[in-house]
Amino acid sequence: MTQTDPNSPPRLTDRAQLARNRNRATPDGLFLQRLAADEVKDRLTEVNRTFTKTAIVTGFPEIWARAFPDAKIVTDDDTLDLTPGAHDLVIHGLSLHWANDPVGQLIQAKRALVPDGLFIGVMFGGQTLSELRAILSEVEIEVTGGLSPRILPMGEIRDLGALLQRAGFALPVADSDLREVRYPDATALIRDLRLMGERNALDQRLIQPLSRHFLTTINERYAQHFSAEGGRVSASFDLVFLTGWAPDDSQPKPLRPGSAAARLADALGTDETKLTD
Repeated sequence: MTQTDPNSPPRLTDRAQLARNRNRATPDGLFLQRLAADEVKDRLTEVNRTFTKTAIVTGFPEIWARAFPDAKIVTDDDTLDLTPGAHDLVIHGLSLHWANDPVGQLIQAKRALVPDGLFIGVMFGGQTLSELRAILSEVEIEVTGGLSPRILPMGEIRDLGALLQRAGFALPVADSDLREVRYPDATALIRDLRLMGERNALDQRLIQPLSRHFLTTINERYAQHFSAEGGRVSASFDLVFLTGWAPDDSQPKPLRPGSAAARLADALGTDETKLTD
């Protein structure tokens, strides 16, 4: 467990361990990073705008630089190396779920945008590894009588969308793309998380590795509850996309309450009936 200043706010992520995990990632293991980058590119084709000053915040620069060769690549440190007002597009590339202060990351990204600049982020959401979470909790309670932090907590889409509003983005939108990946067994899934660079980097994690008996029980229980065709098991990865714009006077704004020029009853062709007290 990492020692921290008792007067400092609690940290979610051990950044040193996260860096070690990412250094162990392999090209084959980064398929979800490539998928996320491709999906962001596809979404940008639907925006009627040409972006010439792009910045990308990521823990895997080689993947995102290949997808966006003209972009400035920025490491997802707590303090981002972004110049205020320097970019018309900021992408947060599948690393925001590890942020100690996700709202702070979003605020820094917004400050780096020109007025009416676009932010688009992708991160793992609350349904990610829901199967593994359930099995780990079930088995650990049976074996040890308690629970320990083994998988990163991830936000639900409604809460993640609210982060955009808290950061001050205009026209915020959040949506989810749930993907199912199949593995021979739970051990193969856990091994693949290492190849992704997504192993446990929680600041309060337990250092003790899983025992062979523990892993065997997890494999058996996982196969019982989450089996798939061909004798394999399924695992969910929930990609949540966050989109927002830096505020600008040119953007559409909601009407003031009471400013409607026509009655709803007239539009529907019905009579308006007042409610009784």
